[in-house]
Amino acid sequence: MASEFFDVVNAADEVIGRQPRAEVHRLGLLHRAVHVLVFNSRGQVYLQKRAHTKDRQPGLWDSSASGHVDAGEDYDTAALRELREELGIAAGAPLARLFKVPACPETDNEFVWVYKCVHDGPVAPDPREIECGGWYWPAAVTRWMAERPHEFATAFRLIWARIAEQT
Repeated sequence: MASEFFDVVNAADEVIGRQPRAEVHRLGLLHRAVHVLVFNSRGQVYLQKRAHTKDRQPGLWDSSASGHVDAGEDYDTAALRELREELGIAAGAPLARLFKVPACPETDNEFVWVYKCVHDGPVAPDPREIECGGWYWPAAVTRWMAERPHEFATAFRLIWARIAEQT
């Protein structure tokens, strides 16, 4: 398997280099990621439970789709790619950008752009990435997270706190 490469960025999220994934994580270098929240027309959000084989935060509940921005890739392209790869959703238009989360320990030193889309069609989770998933009412997610925060990925906890503020 070929090594994945990520752009390494500075504190202003400007590309300053390129390193293999393992080195970026081992050294704690700043890099980029995306999270996509998929809502249906009823207002429910799709959450995924990360596969236990994932190297970062396995078995935890997370955004609908999420992943690293590959070297040379932009945030918007990465969001569409992750949505397609993880959930089988081929969005025909750019996704709505919600907000950007600064790199911090909770994000694994990732600058994260958070996106939203509305999708009522089928969802086909990739079993290599996702153990399971489901549609949840936002208020139920907020209660669940308050009662059992340890069941959620740390970046998603930051993201959901911001989403909950806006609703």
